[in-house]
Amino acid sequence: MSTEKSALGKKSRAKGGRFELKVRQDLEENLGWIVTKWTNTVDYDKNDKKGKLVPAKRKYNPFLKTLSIGTGFPDFVCFKRNSDGNYEVIGLEAKGNGYLDQIEKGMCMWLLENKIFSRILIAKRAKERGKIDYIDFNVKYNKK
Repeated sequence: MSTEKSALGKKSRAKGGRFELKVRQDLEENLGWIVTKWTNTVDYDKNDKKGKLVPAKRKYNPFLKTLSIGTGFPDFVCFKRNSDGNYEVIGLEAKGNGYLDQIEKGMCMWLLENKIFSRILIAKRAKERGKIDYIDFNVKYNKK
C-alpha cells in the first residue's frame, strides 16, 4: 500500500514540476513576461490573519543528498514593462486544478493587502489539451 502511494506521490510531484515549467515557458515566450522563482513565503497565522514575509525553507532530499530551492508561495514573480514605462509586478501560483486551499487564499489576500504584488494569477490546465488558463485571484476569490 505505501509503495503505491509513494509511486503516486512521485508521479504527482513530477507532473506538477512539468506544469510549472510549461507555465513559465508560456509566460516568457508567448506573453512577454520576465519570470523568476519566488523564494519567499508568507508566515501566515490564519486565526488572527497576520503574516510576515520570510525566506522559504530549503527542502533536503536524503536519497539524492541535495537541497532543493525553497518552495515559496506563490511559485513565480513576474515583471513586465507597461506602456507608461513602469513595471507591473505580479505573483503567479501554478495549480493544475486551479483551486487554492484556505491557507493559500489567506496568504494571497495578505500579499495583495500589503502591496507585495499588484495582482496574483492562478495558472490552471485548460480543458483544451496543452493550453493554460490564467485566473486573477481577485476575480475568483475576492468578490467584494
